[in-house]
Amino acid sequence: MAEQKPVKIMETVLRDAHQSLIATRMPTEIMLPIVEKMDKVGYHAVECWGGATFDASLRFLKEDPWDRLRKLRDGFKNTKLQMLFRGQNILGYRPYADDVVDSFVEKSIANGIDIIRIFDCLNDLRNLQEAVNATNKVKKQEGRGHAQVALSYTLGDAYTLEYWTDMAKKIEEMGADSICIKDMAGLLVPYKASELIAAMKSVTKLPIQLHTHYTSGVASMTYLKAVEAGVDVIDCAISPFAMGTSQPATEVMVETFKGTPYDTGYDQNLLAEIADYFRPYRDECLASGLLNPKVMGVDIKTLLYQVPGGMLSNMVSQLKEQNAEDKYYDVLKEIPQVRKDLGEPPLVTPSSQIVGTQAVFNVLMGERYKMATKETKAVLRGEYGQTVKPMSQEVIDKVIPGEKRITCRPADLLENEMDKLESEMKEWKQQDEDVLSYALFPQVATDFFKYRQAQQEKVDMSVADTGNAAYPV
Repeated sequence: MAEQKPVKIMETVLRDAHQSLIATRMPTEIMLPIVEKMDKVGYHAVECWGGATFDASLRFLKEDPWDRLRKLRDGFKNTKLQMLFRGQNILGYRPYADDVVDSFVEKSIANGIDIIRIFDCLNDLRNLQEAVNATNKVKKQEGRGHAQVALSYTLGDAYTLEYWTDMAKKIEEMGADSICIKDMAGLLVPYKASELIAAMKSVTKLPIQLHTHYTSGVASMTYLKAVEAGVDVIDCAISPFAMGTSQPATEVMVETFKGTPYDTGYDQNLLAEIADYFRPYRDECLASGLLNPKVMGVDIKTLLYQVPGGMLSNMVSQLKEQNAEDKYYDVLKEIPQVRKDLGEPPLVTPSSQIVGTQAVFNVLMGERYKMATKETKAVLRGEYGQTVKPMSQEVIDKVIPGEKRITCRPADLLENEMDKLESEMKEWKQQDEDVLSYALFPQVATDFFKYRQAQQEKVDMSVADTGNAAYPV
């Protein structure tokens, strides 16, 4: 008998699956009724928080993301909960001081998160260290918390097997509990996955998890080869919210490994009930237009141009606005050039948007870097951290001539900011977590706090005379 090595599955339906397919618009009330069933599956973990869920909850759903987490924690009695965390940027779009990172990690675990997946858009490990340290500190004190470091997978001269194995060793030295290969654009093809997992397994004892998207159509095959090569956990989505720009379907992968040494042991009847629960909601999303059938297909251009799907659609809409759709292929050729100039970063939020927008400018202006965006300048200054390869000196001299560049960890230049943030928003504070919501999205959180207060006081803001601070009774 072959040695049994059941593969574990992390379910993404409560976070990345709906983030990828319906712009993170699934409300908590849709999630709660199915939690009890999901809790019986035996998942390695359920991803339910972080990424864009925080912003979307406050901005579009008028929900407190912390409240969602507490409710999910109450429901999941036996299953670990996982979140996605953008290193020093937390869940926002700028680097935060270490005291904000520490506080956010502490509160996330206190409110119910078990596993924190931490990544950086440049794979600059210095931008991940503080979040790892903070998680380990809580783990030491309370026995809960797991720091997973995610490497943004990408292709290019710099990204050799040696690069990935070297990073795996460094992640182990950092004190992380596990490693994730985060293939946000669906660029990892099946046989390359075997090679990558085998190479990383040969240099580290840490568990390895693989995350990919179905965008380019190869993801299920990639998981098959990765599992055979020894990967420990794969990220999947229950079928109504699988495929397309989301993950491979949970039930399909469970069936694939049935009766093999990798058999998950999950109950297909139980998974079918969970799928039945989400199907009407998916149909509703299709009917309302929230789920666009376009994102359900395969976009092979992802592999041809090595550009994530979201970045391509962003670029098309930018060209449309300028009546320059005929420049599509020129911009596609320009993207790898800009990426090279900026030190060959992985194309993931926000580096993908920065490279794509700059490529559009270069083509439309007819001269490269005649105009540079403020984000391009920030990358060249080193504000996002260190890139794998050196940036083009010629471009640096043209875009930020004579400016001082940052070589240290960018957050080393930031003063502690929790006290200042708290004093700015104290009139709205009802829980310590509110300070963190405000830290990440000051305007959006303030609007939400006003809405929350109006709900609590049963005041209809639409008929309030805010000028005179008077309300109809």
